[in-house]
This record gives sequence, structure tokens and C-alpha cells, in this order.
Amino acid sequence: MKIKQASSNSTPLLHSNADDNGPHQLYVHPIKSLRPIPLSSAELTSTGIANDRRYMLFKHNPSAPDPSKRLQRMTVTFFAELGLFTQALSESNDGNFTVTYNPPPGGRKVGGREQKQLEMTFKPDTQGLDETEVDLHGSKTKAFTMGWNVNEWFTECFGWEVLCVYMPEGSTRQVLGNLSPNAVASGTKSRSSNSWFSSFTTYVPESLKGKQKDDGITFADCAPYLVVTEESVKDVSSRLPDGAEMDVTKFRANIVLEGAEEVYEEDYWGAVSILPSATAEEEPADRNSGGLEIVLTQNCIRCQSLNIDYTNGIYAKDEAGTVLKKLMRDRRVDAGKKHSPVFGRYGFLGSNGNEKGGRVKVGDEVMVSKRNDERTKFYWPGL
Repeated sequence: MKIKQASSNSTPLLHSNADDNGPHQLYVHPIKSLRPIPLSSAELTSTGIANDRRYMLFKHNPSAPDPSKRLQRMTVTFFAELGLFTQALSESNDGNFTVTYNPPPGGRKVGGREQKQLEMTFKPDTQGLDETEVDLHGSKTKAFTMGWNVNEWFTECFGWEVLCVYMPEGSTRQVLGNLSPNAVASGTKSRSSNSWFSSFTTYVPESLKGKQKDDGITFADCAPYLVVTEESVKDVSSRLPDGAEMDVTKFRANIVLEGAEEVYEEDYWGAVSILPSATAEEEPADRNSGGLEIVLTQNCIRCQSLNIDYTNGIYAKDEAGTVLKKLMRDRRVDAGKKHSPVFGRYGFLGSNGNEKGGRVKVGDEVMVSKRNDERTKFYWPGL
């Protein structure tokens, strides 16, 4: 398998060009739930691709009687308007990225009616910024509320008050449930859950056994990495009308692999190793020792975000708005979430003992280094 180059369009398309497996596309989402940036190479870290999901948007309701309702987290599942925003690397500064608001062709009843851009930095100076607590799926962290210029820009685009928060380097959220390979290796249970599932069967490699540090995540939902295959994306496209293609970015993955032998075989993958191109002439065993391992612990449970019409920032009204329903037919295969379909695998950096990770690029070879005998069973308290 290989990572394949994404199109230069704002919505990258899939293009098959090889029979072997590998990283097909790489994506980073600086602001959670906005459309991602396609990358030709990426730095893999223990908390995900560098700069992934360090920012998040909230709808601010300061007059809400219930204090817990005054900050409403904005995700594309519930705020389809987030699909109107694209992100791109800055052309003038390697440490910045650009957010572009693309109003729908027919306009909106509220919010901005003209295209506009905002340049942001991946690592802002947090001195003087207000600190706030963010609770995402029961996993809390401290974050900083960005300044007036950023918040006002998003407020004008949406038509309601928006706060943008930033989680600085070194800050993380706790991984709950049975997703963390470290929790399984140590035999402990999540501090925020009341029970442990003995049916958890995911492979835990030697590279993760004995780690003392808990796994941490940014504003990604459940894990630092999400891996999907082009072959499975093509299966979703086959369920749409002739000529229609499923937009791979709607799956919100970081790594798209090409070359799987079977559709949805990733359901059974326990780990994949990304092998640097520079060692392509070496024997597989040698390359595996120098590669970066992604340990795949659980399935990704899918929701209505697959049905978003990115052009108009609404739930699609044509066949594209039925993708979730189409997957309901035969992809409800996780015993932990029997009523929801599965697509892709959540992963954590194993790195063969190197916790700092390393750099990978489109075209690097990937090996499935472990296969599970059975599908895993997802559990995250409250989800």
C-alpha cells in the first residue's frame, strides 16, 4: 500500500495509480470540523499529525440560563455550515495557515455573503488570552480563547457569536473507554469509566508495552489518527448514482491508504507500518524495523456528517444526503455500536519504540503488520 498524492483542488479527489499498498493521501485539520489541508508529507507525533485539531469553534450563548449551555461546541455533524470553510497552508509563512469562507451560491439568510479569508498561526502566543475548560465527549482539557480579531471574523461569517479556542502544545485530552493501547497494555481502566471490557482483543505491540505516559489527544474525537482505504471509499462511491464520487474528506481521515486487497479488510487490521521510501530496496524485515507503526485499536463509528453538502453548507438533499443510510445496510458490524455503521480505524503512534514519531510522505510504502482474528468492539463512555 502507498500514500497517494491528493488533488490540488480544495476538495481532493482520488486517483488510482498503483497496485501495491501505501499512504495514498495525508490530511491535517488545524481547526476541527473545517475542511482539511492535503499534505505531500507530514510529521507524525504521539498526538497525531503535527498541528492537527489544535483549534475548535464554539457557539457562544452568554444569556443561556444554564451555564453549561453557554458554550456549544461546533462540529460539522450539527453545524453543516462548517463545510463552507476551507483551510490551506499559507503561501507567505510556513508557520501560518489560511481559512477561507466560501458562501453558498444562493446566499444565506444569516452570516456573511461574500468570500473572505483569515490568516492564522499554527502556534499562537497565548500570553494574555483567557483560559477556559473544554469538555469534548467527557474528556476535558484547558484551552485558550483566541483574540477579538479571530472571534469577530468567525462571528461575521456565521451570523452568531463564535469563540475560537486553542489547545497549546503539551496540552491534551484523556483517551477514554477502550481506545487507548496503553490502557490495554497496562491492564488498567479509564479513570472516567466505571468498567472495563474483557472482550477487547486489539493487538498491542511491544513498542507500546510498558509505556508510563498516558495517551493524549487534541480536539480529535477519540484518537490521534484515523485511517481509511481508497478501496472502501470506492465502495461507497459505487452506492451513489453513476458518475458521482464520494468525497473522501467527509470521512475526516488523516491517512488514506491505497492498495488493500479487499474492500473493508481494514476492519481487521491491528497495526500498519509506514516504511520510508529511502529504504525501499531493503528487505521487508529491515524496513519494518525502521518504519513508523500506527496501532489501530478501534473502528470509527459514523454519523450524519457524511451527508453534508459542502458547497451549500447544508445536509445534501439528493443522493449524497443518503450516504449514512446506505452504509446502514451492511456496515453495522461493531458489536459495541450496533445501530451505527463503521468506516475506518482509529490509531495511535507505536513508532517501534520511538515516541517522538517521524516524517512520512505520499508514496511511502505501508505494510499491514498485524491482523486481528475478530473485529474489535468500540467503547467510549457516553458515545
